[in-house]
Amino acid sequence: MAQAKQSEAFEATKQLVIDDQQRLQQLIGERNSHLKIIEEHLHIRVHLRGNRLAFSGDPAQVELGLRLIEELSSLLGRGYPLFPGDILYAIQVLSDNSQRRLADIFLDQVFITSSKRIITPKSVKQKEYIDAIRSHDIVFGIGPAGTGKTYLAMAMAVAAMAAEQVRRIVLVRPAVEAGEKLGFLPGDLAEKVNPYLRPLYDALHDMMDYARASKLLQHGAIEVAPLAFMRGRTLNDAFAILDEAQNTTSEQMKMFLTRLGMGSKAVITGDVTQIDLPENKPSGLVESTALLQDITGIRFVFFSNKDVVRHRLVQDIIRAYEKADNR
Repeated sequence: MAQAKQSEAFEATKQLVIDDQQRLQQLIGERNSHLKIIEEHLHIRVHLRGNRLAFSGDPAQVELGLRLIEELSSLLGRGYPLFPGDILYAIQVLSDNSQRRLADIFLDQVFITSSKRIITPKSVKQKEYIDAIRSHDIVFGIGPAGTGKTYLAMAMAVAAMAAEQVRRIVLVRPAVEAGEKLGFLPGDLAEKVNPYLRPLYDALHDMMDYARASKLLQHGAIEVAPLAFMRGRTLNDAFAILDEAQNTTSEQMKMFLTRLGMGSKAVITGDVTQIDLPENKPSGLVESTALLQDITGIRFVFFSNKDVVRHRLVQDIIRAYEKADNR
């Protein structure tokens, strides 16, 4: 009984009144779904009575919950459409630093897709990444799957073309077998490597409607190609993206980086924990991290599992594998 009273003494209760009924409904979500996410991840209780939200639980977490709702309310007031996933991203951002302003991250519009969906950063590291792409000609985005490395780079490339900052987009991937043999498949070289390039096509078609993307691909304004096809070329006025760069050899990475011509940008993305090269072949991405860090104009942005913006279980899966690797 004494223990119960002691734990209650450490609980705090705070209240917040939301006068705008429509904004309140957007904040709490359908059937209070947003409040349930907040309760689950902050380990507090949130009660709604009329237009009053009451937070109770650990004092620090209650303050964080109150700050979260205030920041989300501010986003809604500035026209930001709030989705359940945004609640999780906002919790992660404010958990690292409760004084951050969500508007500085969530309202940085990268691109509006053909379906009118607005692409914005969802974490501090994603914001750092797109700022780096804006200000540097070569940017490396390194980290686990699901952190938005390729997707945001693609959005930045399409936005640059729409603003006529570049004349073409070149999307490149190394054709390295990830534990599966594709040599038996029918067709010529281009047809055999097409499965490796499929994720790039998927991201492209998510940015723009199929007819426009097909037209740009047909006219060569957008090119999707295996890395081997880059040898001997110079890319002027282009936005080049090298995806899955952990599977480049040292020679291939050097070859790609030296393709960059006047008025061009390059973004190199990869996950150094997912290398599919033979054991005797060092990764060009790993080597470049050591060789190029101090060159002015080149920026490295390192993501972690905290920046994963896929299904919530992906973070837990990545952590489990990291623990196994450490053991």
